[in-house]
Amino acid sequence: MEYILVKHRFRSSVKDLQTLPGADIDSDHNLLVAKVRTRSKKIIRFQKSRPRWDLEKLFAQRQRVQDTVEEKLGAIECESGNAEVQWKNIQECVLDTISDLVGKVENRVRKPWITWEMISKMDE
Repeated sequence: MEYILVKHRFRSSVKDLQTLPGADIDSDHNLLVAKVRTRSKKIIRFQKSRPRWDLEKLFAQRQRVQDTVEEKLGAIECESGNAEVQWKNIQECVLDTISDLVGKVENRVRKPWITWEMISKMDE
């Protein structure tokens, strides 16, 4: 008989099991070979959250931002060469304008878990 000790979690992963002839020794043990198919668990790491643009300011200053971007794009020389260089120039113009005029959203301060009022009530 063939017995192999596998944790319950991996029992369905064992696909094939064979015994191999052992050495000529006085023993009742046989060498077992198993084919096992397992997949590694994907570990999800926390990603840094990107700072977001302040959309309320963007909508409030929509016309001003649009005019500034158009001015900067008009000042860029049109190169008929590399499309990648043109895209980088457009991206820089838009990002510079938005960072100057709009800015990023500031992180909201969370409420403290225990306030001073709660501590004073506990002391009473």
